[in-house]
Amino acid sequence: MSRLVKPRRRGPPILFLLSLMMILAALGLLVIQLLTFSGRESRLPAGISVGNVRVGGLDLSQARAAVEEAYTAPVTLYYQNNPINLNPDAVGFRLSTDAMFAAATAAGEAGGGFWERFARYLLGQEETTVRDIPLLADYQSTALRNELEDIARRYDQPGSGSGYDVPTLTTFAGGAGFEMDLTAAMTAIDSALRRPDNRAVELPLSQGSSTRPGLATLRDLIIDYLNTRGFIYDGQTSIASIYIQDLTTGEEINILGDVAFTAASTAKLGILIDYFRVLERDPNDDDAFLMANSILCSSNSASNRIMEVMLGGNDILRGLQSVTDTQQFLGARNTYITAPFIEIVGQQFNYNAAPATSPNAAYNTEPDFFNQTSAEDQGILFSLIYDCAYHGTGLMSAYPNGEFTQQECSRMLELMSGLQLNRLLQGGIPAGTRIAHKNGWVGEITGNAGIVFPPNGSNYIISVFMWEKTDSGFQNYIRLWPLIEDISRATWNYFVPEQALLTPRADLPNTADECVLRDQAGNITEYRYLPPYGEVNLDDIDGWRN
Repeated sequence: MSRLVKPRRRGPPILFLLSLMMILAALGLLVIQLLTFSGRESRLPAGISVGNVRVGGLDLSQARAAVEEAYTAPVTLYYQNNPINLNPDAVGFRLSTDAMFAAATAAGEAGGGFWERFARYLLGQEETTVRDIPLLADYQSTALRNELEDIARRYDQPGSGSGYDVPTLTTFAGGAGFEMDLTAAMTAIDSALRRPDNRAVELPLSQGSSTRPGLATLRDLIIDYLNTRGFIYDGQTSIASIYIQDLTTGEEINILGDVAFTAASTAKLGILIDYFRVLERDPNDDDAFLMANSILCSSNSASNRIMEVMLGGNDILRGLQSVTDTQQFLGARNTYITAPFIEIVGQQFNYNAAPATSPNAAYNTEPDFFNQTSAEDQGILFSLIYDCAYHGTGLMSAYPNGEFTQQECSRMLELMSGLQLNRLLQGGIPAGTRIAHKNGWVGEITGNAGIVFPPNGSNYIISVFMWEKTDSGFQNYIRLWPLIEDISRATWNYFVPEQALLTPRADLPNTADECVLRDQAGNITEYRYLPPYGEVNLDDIDGWRN
């Protein structure tokens, strides 16, 4: 009989267990990888930077803190070697962090959805995102400018004041100084505020230009000079009256310019103006020679004839009134002539009533009752002629009905530039320099006014009258004339510093040169600067010499 054999019991299949364990391990590893990947997903990709601040691998809160820390740090400004911290908050600097980090987050998700990115992570196929999110920030430019202006007020160095030197009669410019270039500084600081490092700015400075001395400096020089020469310009027995005008800027010096003086032959400027006012044709030889004698030779008889015949219709008083009225109308309110010039000793004449004037009553030069002017009035008349000749204004504007033309005004200046005294104003400028002027002296006064035309184009008017009481009743010209020449030289040095006359000219004659030389019988033996009759060219007063 056969034996019954029981089946043998088997344990769990090893292969199954191994498989199960591997599955579980794989699932565990997957979970670990998923957790690791999920942790990385809460941080910004490694290659991300925001506003040039590297924030890759940081979570959003850490990244925001890093960016804000970088951009809230002060910007250090250096004014030369002086450091000044500029707090971004002081200029209203604000970051748009929400917008920037939204862009950073979006850049991290640019590789597809979560599982797609996870799959690439598992397969080692991740793409490294390298990207800088541009800075989004703003600030108040007005606040920045205010900060810089405050710094400039504290640190800018203005140029030093101008000055003068009496021995050389020169003025000089002040020191240059320096100041912040606000526009360039704002550009540089804007750049520094927008970068996370190297937040330092060397403030740009501009070298100030040398301060050109103003006319006030020239005024002080002239007064100081007169004091050193013992001439009291505003005294009881001595007065200096000076008017200077910069014809480029219109600025002027007026030192007692409204004091009344005896006009003497400077009154012939008004005669010349009025002559051209009434002349309705081109000057003929008689006209030209009369004007040249009146201006260049200061001929009293020629001047009287112009007023009597040309201006007065054979009535000298009418001619005198015409000259006075014209000057008064033009603004020379303290200038008039009411009687003819004396031609012979003991001459008897009639005269007009003097107009109402208002000169400076604090000073008395004992002016001629019949013939008065002031340094300021002479300057006004020369200014009107100049503006007419060079700009079509001046006399032409005052008389808009065609009484004056630019050519007529140019001819007046041309005629007066033929006056070659070689003393007074002309003695204080380089030889050969053009000056259109008129002089006059009598008794204790000397006056000279005109326009100087330097080669640099800085044309200017200068009018100087001086009076000093003497025992003889006649001026001490050896004393007064050099004073006028030095005032003229100081003015020249101011307007033409590149050709300054540092010392008085040594080539001046002892007295003013005459317009002609005559023999004992009164006949002309030599024409010095009066052209011969028929050769007076009002467009080229020295053309006759050729």
